[in-house]
Amino acid sequence: MNHLRPAADSRLSRQRAAVPSGVLHLPWALYGLLLFSLGIAMYLVGVALVVPRYLLGLEHWLRPVAEWLVWYSGLPLVLGVGLVLGDMLGLRDRKRGTDAVHDHPVQRTGLVVALTAYNDEASIGPAVRDFLAHPAVSQVIVVSNNSTDRTAPNAEAAGAVVVNEERPGYGSCVHRCLTEALRRSGADIVILCEGDGTFLAADIDKLLAYAPHADIVNGTRTVERLRQPLTQLSTFMYYGNLFVGKMLEFKHLGKTTITDVGTTYKLCHRDALERLLPVVNPAINLEFNAHFLDAALAEGLAIVECPITFHPRVGVSKGGNVNNRRALQVGLRMMRGIVLGWRERVA
Repeated sequence: MNHLRPAADSRLSRQRAAVPSGVLHLPWALYGLLLFSLGIAMYLVGVALVVPRYLLGLEHWLRPVAEWLVWYSGLPLVLGVGLVLGDMLGLRDRKRGTDAVHDHPVQRTGLVVALTAYNDEASIGPAVRDFLAHPAVSQVIVVSNNSTDRTAPNAEAAGAVVVNEERPGYGSCVHRCLTEALRRSGADIVILCEGDGTFLAADIDKLLAYAPHADIVNGTRTVERLRQPLTQLSTFMYYGNLFVGKMLEFKHLGKTTITDVGTTYKLCHRDALERLLPVVNPAINLEFNAHFLDAALAEGLAIVECPITFHPRVGVSKGGNVNNRRALQVGLRMMRGIVLGWRERVA
């Protein structure tokens, strides 16, 4: 049956050539998703205006507004659905290209694990020992982002190579983690994770199972039975994260499947990181993981998601999972970055 592949590839190449390059590369499905969301929001606001109309006696003023919102919400709804369907049914196969499934042999020993840490003195020692005990791991690097407690000495006592990153912000810490990992010769695979106890070294085996098929294996926390009931990932954060993931997937339609843009557990091949690190911006803070995936897809890197277990963190969260309000702020910045481009934000 292999003789059919050249003919199919040739046919797809002709189809791609028939579509203007500018049309092919625009994220029509993402635009459609945004328009559809706008239409839903207009309709819900129009319906919700019934409360002040009758309770506050504003029927004369608000009725025309409500009618306009409800009536014209159909325009972005229909246009949004049309763009999504058009992109999915008409252009998705062309956008996927003709690349075969990756299936390259990978190194399964001598892995370097890089852990981010900020005031994680209670969790960093057990996390380092857990990863060092895995037979595939040769070295653990801990990058402390100006921790003021005993994170650094505890990590060193557990057997990690400890580095301090003076530039504040999660993006700076991750960038330093990956940069330090690339300085270790012989490590073709780098595992990025956190030192707060939310992820376990046992899941490295899952990531390695997907490693032959991707440049980056993104661990996803969205499989319900693999997530502990009491974690900092609330129901609001769970579905918000899934929505933003689909925005990113729609932007790069046909390139990957994304369900988790906030996960910090990743497997990265060395050659992929060498291409990616020069183009990502370490000044981007809590939304850095979404920026990282967006930049990787823009560079043409292959990303595959892998279900991983997710556990309650040790200590207090300092990132986007502090509460739903903080998560909403981070999520909105992710959405803005995906649609309008990424801006530096350290605070």
